[in-house]
Amino acid sequence: MERSNPGTDFRLDWFENIQVNTPAAERRATSLTARRSLKGDWQAAWLLNAVRCIDLTTLSGDDTPDRVARLCAKARQPVDAAHLAVLGVEGLTVGAVCVYPTMVAAAKRALQTTAIPVASVATGFPAGLMPLDLRLAEIRYALDQGADEIDIVISRALAIRGEWAALYDEICAMREACGAARMKAILATGELKTLINVAKASHVAMQAGADFIKTSTGKEPVNATLPVSLVMLRAIRDYRDRTGFAVGFKPAGGLKTARDALNWQVLMAEELGRDWLDPSLFRIGASSLLADIERQVSHHVTGRYAAAHRLAAG
Repeated sequence: MERSNPGTDFRLDWFENIQVNTPAAERRATSLTARRSLKGDWQAAWLLNAVRCIDLTTLSGDDTPDRVARLCAKARQPVDAAHLAVLGVEGLTVGAVCVYPTMVAAAKRALQTTAIPVASVATGFPAGLMPLDLRLAEIRYALDQGADEIDIVISRALAIRGEWAALYDEICAMREACGAARMKAILATGELKTLINVAKASHVAMQAGADFIKTSTGKEPVNATLPVSLVMLRAIRDYRDRTGFAVGFKPAGGLKTARDALNWQVLMAEELGRDWLDPSLFRIGASSLLADIERQVSHHVTGRYAAAHRLAAG
């Protein structure tokens, strides 16, 4: 996968004095999504765009190669082919399949005739509480298994204590271990305590070479929210203005409905522009979201909601 961000030297002055007005961020996020009303064909088009940006995910303790193979079959044909034909759409797939390192080989086998990348979580996901050498070894293992993208987790304690240079050094080491693979840095925003920490951690991850910054592991008590996403998008915009490099964004955890898919795309379009409505710069980490999107597309095409058993699960 093509990398989008070579990173920079550590520049504390770029973010040291950042302040975030939390009530204003909450109002902005709420008002943006409330102003846009997408209906009919426009809504269907935005929902299908969300599908191609989904990192279809299974990160369960009981994952098996067979479960991953089923998920990959859904990734290859995420929406009923007959419905897509009515809408004049061909070749729709999800953006990637995301699994644990030990499931990468199974995913690669199931997707070998497609261009769908396999993303692997690594670095002691979800907590990241492992010695650094073991976290780097896990990245190398996932790559050896065939992973195209690596979703790393940051050390939350370093961010909470404000040890930004140490956090930068760790993420740089992870970036080096990833080599040519695209790296997504998971900030675990629900555990960073403040929006200021979210903004600063976003800058550090991008300076260290993250190609995407990602909200959450999906395992925290609070995962992706619109205000947190707004703060991260403003950091991406600031970084782009300073460096000219475009960094992607991935909300994960808590996005379950078609309305969520629309809301986050509206936020992306309003804050960063239409270029960020492409899987090269926008991914949605989800396991159950696709089912509701497919349900809404089915309703748009047929005029009625399909029974749950007619929509194949991953």
